Amino acid sequence: MITINGNWVMEGVDLQDPMRIITCDELSDYIDKVGFLPLFKNNVPGFSVEERTAAQCWWGPDPLKDPWVWREVIAQEGKIAYGKLFSNRAGFISRKWYPIFAAYRRNGYDFDSRYEDGLASYRSKKIMDVLMEYEVLPSNEIKALAGFGKDGEKGFEGVMTTLQMQTYITVRSFKKRSNKKNQEYGWPVANFSLSEHLFGEDYVRSAYHLKEEEAKQLIIDQVKSISPEAQLRDIEKVIRG
Repeated sequence: MITINGNWVMEGVDLQDPMRIITCDELSDYIDKVGFLPLFKNNVPGFSVEERTAAQCWWGPDPLKDPWVWREVIAQEGKIAYGKLFSNRAGFISRKWYPIFAAYRRNGYDFDSRYEDGLASYRSKKIMDVLMEYEVLPSNEIKALAGFGKDGEKGFEGVMTTLQMQTYITVRSFKKRSNKKNQEYGWPVANFSLSEHLFGEDYVRSAYHLKEEEAKQLIIDQVKSISPEAQLRDIEKVIRG
C-alpha cells in the first residue's frame, strides 16, 4: 500500500492472476500453510495479504470479496490470531506458529514476570489487569476501565500495540458501536482478549523452551521459504518485536 496525494493506493495482483486469493477460506488456508502473514505490503517481497489479492476488491461493494472484511471473519473464527503483529502493523499468525512468536517476542516472560522485572510499563499492567477480569472487551471499554482518556493515562493505542506485538493480547472479533437507539454506526471496533484466552495458557507458552534467538531463527527461515529473495535486514525489520 502506498500513499498518493494523501490517499491509500493498494498494490495487489491482477484479477486474472491464477495465484490470486479470492475467498476468505482461501486466505485462512494460505495462512495455515505459510504460518503467518502481514496484512499490507512491506519490505519482504510477496509477504502480505495485499500482494496476494486484487486491489479492486479492498473496501469494495462485495464484502465476500473484500480482504478488509475477511480479517474480521478470521478473527471471529478464533483459529488464527489477528492484530498488530508485524512492525506495529496488522497481520495474522496461525495457531501452529503463535507459540514460536510468543517465545521470540516474550523471551520466556509471562506478563507478570515481565512487569516484576521492570520490563513492562504500569500502563501495560492496567490493561492486562482489565483483560484478566473480562474474557473479551471492545477497545473503547478497555480504555475506560484501565483509566486512559482525557483526565487519565495517555498513549492507549501505543500500549495496546506493544501488548499485541509481544503476543500478550489479541483481537477476538469486531463489532460496530450502538447509539442510544441501539442503531449501529461507524467503523467496527476491535474486541480484545488475552492470547491465553484464545489458544490456552499451556499452548501459548509451549515453546518457552526455545531461546529468543532460536525462535527468531525459525521465523526467519520460514519467511525465507515464502520469499527466497528477501534480505535478512528486511525480514528482521518486519518480524521484530
